[in-house]
Amino acid sequence: MQGEKPQGNVEYKLRLVDVSPERLDEIATQLKYRLEEGLGEAIYELGVMDDGEVVGLNGRDLDETLRTLEKAARKINAKLTLIRKVSGKIGEACEVLIRRTKEAGSFPIWLYIPVLGNVDSGKSSLVSVLTTGELDDGNGGAMVKVARYLHEIKMRRTSSVSSHPLGFDESGNTVNYSSASPLDEAEIFLNSSKIVDFVDLGGHERYFKTTLRGIMGHQPDYCLITVAANTGIKPMTVEHLKVVVGLRLPMIFVITKADLAPHLLEKTLRDIQSLVKLPKVNAVPFPIRNFDDAVVASKVMPCGRVAPIFTISNVTGRGIDLLRVFLNLLPQRTRWVEQANRQFLMYVDEVFNVRGVGPVVSGLVMQGGISENDYALLGPFKDGSFRNVRIKSIHLNRTFVDCAVAGNDACLALAGIRVEELRKGMVLLSVEAKPKAVTEFEGEVFILHHPTTIRPGYQAVVHLHTVRQAAEFAEIHGKGVLRTGDCGRVRFSFLYNPEYVVEGQNFVFREANAKGIGVVKKIL
Repeated sequence: MQGEKPQGNVEYKLRLVDVSPERLDEIATQLKYRLEEGLGEAIYELGVMDDGEVVGLNGRDLDETLRTLEKAARKINAKLTLIRKVSGKIGEACEVLIRRTKEAGSFPIWLYIPVLGNVDSGKSSLVSVLTTGELDDGNGGAMVKVARYLHEIKMRRTSSVSSHPLGFDESGNTVNYSSASPLDEAEIFLNSSKIVDFVDLGGHERYFKTTLRGIMGHQPDYCLITVAANTGIKPMTVEHLKVVVGLRLPMIFVITKADLAPHLLEKTLRDIQSLVKLPKVNAVPFPIRNFDDAVVASKVMPCGRVAPIFTISNVTGRGIDLLRVFLNLLPQRTRWVEQANRQFLMYVDEVFNVRGVGPVVSGLVMQGGISENDYALLGPFKDGSFRNVRIKSIHLNRTFVDCAVAGNDACLALAGIRVEELRKGMVLLSVEAKPKAVTEFEGEVFILHHPTTIRPGYQAVVHLHTVRQAAEFAEIHGKGVLRTGDCGRVRFSFLYNPEYVVEGQNFVFREANAKGIGVVKKIL
């Protein structure tokens, strides 16, 4: 093991025996720091020296060390869960997960994971099996439970964006399975210390624009890519991978339908390993074969270099437990706590007209926070203006709350606006903000694939957060043309409405499939 680092949420302790009350307070203070570094979770390695040497403890000392750590955790409203034990030089060492409880008064630890993959690769079935705990019947029964529309049930094909939470309590138990309804978002939100929010997306080429909106409209921590064992890697798998690599998201691969094509499993695994080793992907494939592999993979995932590969069957349940253990231990990457003190910002993802309530918008709170009866700026409208609106009420996962903060996927009921004036891609901002409506911006772009030469006047659809609008390549700096694999600086001009754009934001542009990715460099 590597030596202990002063930052991060991992702490090494050799032994905690015969601890005085003063020393217990010091341990609790240190534990609180590690929890804050881990955004509500910490890993303690007991029986390990600061330099990483695994020494181990005898049975009595190990039990007392665990009890001492448990007392320190209780002092700061956290709970201890034993992950695994390993043999050291003179005894056993153990790895412990410590997680804040609901009594700590904070929102649950929240991870966003878009689920990508080719059509019929088992994405929705996997999400259903994980969130309901019920296996598929082999005829699409699991997919039906999470389908959003009737035509999706009839066609057995996802065409929309839908979120499905998997909740864990402070001990790592799955909250969904003990609920009366495992898909009840409100109950999961209220009873979970950690929530993994799966964003289920369409895999067919015709729904690619909707899939892009599902990725760009959230702030994903990781991406899960499914590959069916019986069909292997398909063109849309590669298209999705291009976007994921462009956005620099850590990848989790899941080989599905292991029961359907056991003779093709090894070939599919080799193909995935070859794919992630390519220079432009540059990841290290890590097949998950046992519990220890799942634990190790969860710890190294935030670095972005490791791509774990799970083999599962939604019908027999093979590999599902390993994937669930991995998700329980997977740390949150987005440090929302650092965005909480900034000015309020939320992009509108969906617009509703609720009878008896009026206009309602939903979206991810990117910065700051908003409370009930607060005022916010809404825009830009077609003339580039922003308007004051009042927040009448706030919903999180179908639950009334007083406020929403950075990292929350919130629904806001608005007063002072008509639903006809709202559109996806608008923003809600702090009333102190001085926003500018943007019709042109410069971006640094990379062309993923284009069959011909891109010249000034080329038009493509730009996806930036929930903004989805056609834009023209008004000017290409440098040599004036772009081809596959080229990088360049481009001046974009929106064709229809002004938008709210900020320097440093990532965007994707496409015709049908993804053509390129970019970063906003300058607002014009």
